[in-house]
Amino acid sequence: MKRTRTGVLAFAAVLTAGLAAQALAAEDFRWQGKLARGNEIEIKGVNGSITATGGTGDEVVVTAVKKAHRSDPASVKVEVVPHAGGVTICAVYPSVEGKPNVCAPGEGGHMSTKDNDVSVDFQVQVPEGVRLSARTVNGAISATGVHADVRANTVNGAVALESTGIATANTVNGAVRVHMGRADWQGTLKLNTVNGSVEVALPADASTEVSAATVNGHVETDFPLTVVGKIVGRSIHGTIGAGGRQLELNTVNGGITLRKAGAAKAER
Repeated sequence: MKRTRTGVLAFAAVLTAGLAAQALAAEDFRWQGKLARGNEIEIKGVNGSITATGGTGDEVVVTAVKKAHRSDPASVKVEVVPHAGGVTICAVYPSVEGKPNVCAPGEGGHMSTKDNDVSVDFQVQVPEGVRLSARTVNGAISATGVHADVRANTVNGAVALESTGIATANTVNGAVRVHMGRADWQGTLKLNTVNGSVEVALPADASTEVSAATVNGHVETDFPLTVVGKIVGRSIHGTIGAGGRQLELNTVNGGITLRKAGAAKAER
């Protein structure tokens, strides 16, 4: 069978359109820009995961992919809000019962959804010195190779963070795994879940007061721990090094493990 030039061109056009559609589906949103050291890139989602990696350049790059079974992916908008402390990027769902969802930094804004199954999965490249804040409700959060402080909060999903800075992680249904390169936080650092284990790796020279409590699980530590008071059930309070700052580790169904950073890496 002989193909005409017109037929070949038509086939190429269809192929090109198909590839373009695939590319669009693989990256529904993209933003990139420079943030000063010490500024923060904040990601707020509702349904979907947040995955961050350390970037090799000097720009933050955020991409997002929307998926749905019933709802229209176009009903969820991804909004970018620059502010004095950095940039906040949100997955903004349609209004619920007349109350609009609003993208705003920190505790500001409003984020909720009802009868909308669109998920938005974010991927973030974070340059050295830029802090990361990641929040979602139904989805896992992970960060690897980040060279600044990281905060992560979800409800239904595991949290796994690796940073040369300080890392804070909280969830309800999922494990918490944190490997941090600094232990000079101010005040109290909390790592919490309900259904899942908690594992944190700290620098070998860390100094902190530790409170660790679980209901169904055990508490283990690589650090010499000077216990304060009595060990009640599976709850301990003690001092590592010179103490000072506070570290709270809590779960209900799961174990708690406190590692020296080098030892944690060697075991993996």
